[in-house]
Parts: sequence; structure tokens; C-alpha cells
Amino acid sequence: MLSEKTIQIVKSTLPLLAQAGPQVTEYFYDRMFSYNPELKNIFNMTHQQSGSQQFALFNALAAYAANIDNLAVLKGALARINHKHTSYHILPEHYPIVGGHLIATLKELLPEQFTPEVEYAWREAYSLLADVCINEEMSLYQKTKKAPGGWFGTRTFTITEKRMESSQICSFILTPADAKPVVVYLPGQYLGIKVTPANSDLTQVRQYSLSQQSNGRNYRISVKEEGLVSNYLHSLTEGDEVEIYPPAGDFVLREIDSPVVLISAGIGQTPMMAMLETLLSNQPNQSIHYLHACDSETQFAFKEYLIQQQQAHASLHCVTWFKDGKGGDFAGLMDVNHIAESLPISKGDFYLCGPIAFMAMIKEQLLGIGVASERIHYEVFGPHQSL
Repeated sequence: MLSEKTIQIVKSTLPLLAQAGPQVTEYFYDRMFSYNPELKNIFNMTHQQSGSQQFALFNALAAYAANIDNLAVLKGALARINHKHTSYHILPEHYPIVGGHLIATLKELLPEQFTPEVEYAWREAYSLLADVCINEEMSLYQKTKKAPGGWFGTRTFTITEKRMESSQICSFILTPADAKPVVVYLPGQYLGIKVTPANSDLTQVRQYSLSQQSNGRNYRISVKEEGLVSNYLHSLTEGDEVEIYPPAGDFVLREIDSPVVLISAGIGQTPMMAMLETLLSNQPNQSIHYLHACDSETQFAFKEYLIQQQQAHASLHCVTWFKDGKGGDFAGLMDVNHIAESLPISKGDFYLCGPIAFMAMIKEQLLGIGVASERIHYEVFGPHQSL
């Protein structure tokens, strides 16, 4: 436990963080990669270039400092971080490296304000946070390792099937090279995939949502052709192998009997497919609304599957928005007000996945028609942000 003095000192540095802004985290990453370039093989360098990782870390630092005396407030955020860390295979030995560079960054950027007393308080505070994360992440690692079909670290999988789902999205069936079972996962979770693209000097780790119901035999991911690693995966053929970390993620379908509304845009369909398949298999009479938006019909993945399932299940209601206005139920951007009367506003659980701007827009629409905020759940691809 932290002393009251330490808590007050850390909280008092909030104005310093606000004054320095994301410059703190930008400097931190530059410093860390300069002294420890091997970490470039763990961190997503694309997020470094875009600035999204720096922004996310700055927000996390500020949130931790503000709630250091009540970490329960950060339980959801920490759980999300812990799952993401396991998909990158972050280990206890990484925490002292990160902590050392964080303290050094604050000392170097704020030499007058970051006094020895402040430094001591921040070291204590970081140590507490590291212990919390390490304990939770080791628990997640052990749980997965001990589960039937589970493992620790990477495991080799073979691409046993490739199938185009739309003009840009390709599904990959991944089967373990050792022909043994695979650990089951919850609908909505993702895999960490470790590859070294031909045009990259670095090992790259990316997360891809599992896009089918868990079956204990293989995994399916569905990948949009954009970005370094996704383009590389599209270039692979059946028979090629990839290294995979076990399933992770806390954005999962809740075990409930209430109606479910799955809302996605673009590649955000992927976790929704796992949720939909699971619901149709386990609770076929449960009311399900599947809402999807994309630029055009050619980019609408899993179209035939959705048509078949809607014909087979009277409880499934699919509605689409195509931006170009050609086909689909509605033209332009998604607007749930078009179908508000048919949605389970008071009793349903709403799951969102897609670009940040899309989800923020839909969350605002849902709140506007009376959906309670605690019934709105969402997944962010990349560094987590609040809607």
C-alpha cells in the first residue's frame, strides 16, 4: 500500500503532466527505443509513427495519477491492458525497463519540479502498478497454459484455408502444426500473431479478432488488406506457417438471456461474427440484431452467410448501410434512428466495433434513443481510447 504522502505527491504532479502533455510519452518512447532497441520487436511501431500509442500512454499516466488512491476505478482499463500485454507476451522483466525510462523521462523533462521526493513517490507508485499488472498477467498466462489445448509463448500454426470474404477481407483458417487441440476462447477475443514481413527488419506482433465460434480444433481470423502486417498475411498461401500467442481480450459476449445488438463498421465485423455464430448455436431463439456499415456492397464481408442465417433464424434481423448508396437497406452513414422502434432499447445489450469515430457516433445515437450507457460495450483496434 502507498502512504498518504506518496499519494498526495503523485496527485500533485497532475498539473506537470498536463503541462508537458504527450511530449512526455513521445520523449519516453524515443529514449526507450534508443537504449533498448530490442523492444521495437514488441511494440507496434506503426502506432508509434501515428502518435496513437503516445496519446494512449499519456492518458493512462494521467488516469493512474488521478486515481492512485482508488485503483478500483481503473479495473476495466487495467483488465484491457493486461489482456493486450499477454497478446504481446509482455513479461515481468520488461516492467523495470519501462519504469526506468519513465522515471528518467520525467527527471530529464522536468528537472526542477521532479525533485528527489517526487521521484521517490513516482518510483513507489510505478512499482505498485507494475506489481498489479504482473500478477494479473501471470495469472492469465497460467490459466491459458493449464487449460486443455493451452500453451505459453508462441505456437506454430499452419494456414490450412484462405477465403476471400469481400474485395478487401480474407479469412484464414489456422490449424496447429502439432495437430493437437487448441484452447477455447470467448466470442470477441483476439489472437496475437508474430511475423517478420519480408520488407521489415523487425519482428511484428499484431492482434486479430477471432471471427468464428470456438471449436477447439482451429482458429479463424479475417484480415483487411491494409497495413504492413495485414498486407503480408494476404501474401501468404495455404501451407505457410505463422507463430501465434494464445487468445486474449476482455471485449466478450456476456452470458445473458437479453436481446443482443451487434453493431459494426468495416473490419469491425470480425468479433461480431464470433459472437453471432455462438449466439445462433447456443441460443437460437434469442433476439439478435446485426447492424453493419461499409463503403459499398463489394466490401460487405460474410454476406452470403448472413443471408443464409437470416433465412434459417427468424430471431435474426440484419440491417446494412452502404455509403455509396448502391444496395443495402440504407444509404450513407449508419443512423440507428432509422430502426429505433425495432431495437430492444431498454432490455438489449449493444456491442460496437469499428473505427473510433464510428463508435463514438453510434454511442451518441444510442444514448440519444434511451439506451443505458452500461449496456453499450465496445472494442478498439489498437491503443485503447475512450468514446
